[in-house]
Amino acid sequence: MFTEEDIRRIAWQCRRGMLELDVLLEPFAKEAFPSLSFDDQQRFVKLLDCEDQDMFVWFMERDQPSDPDLQRIVRMILERVQPS
Repeated sequence: MFTEEDIRRIAWQCRRGMLELDVLLEPFAKEAFPSLSFDDQQRFVKLLDCEDQDMFVWFMERDQPSDPDLQRIVRMILERVQPS
């Protein structure tokens, strides 16, 4: 279980300095992260350890992560912002 302090730290890590990532990660951390299952929360934290350029390619759907955990969390983030 993540504490409030952990969640604040995670939210800070979402500030990547690349606008395209910031607009995806920051709202997700604020709005969705607290209600995720613990496993999905861990996936999100794992995603934050990835390189910005890798994440950019994944979120622009030019490629996908080889790790199934990362594939899942990237898909979850994209589903929040893409129209049905």
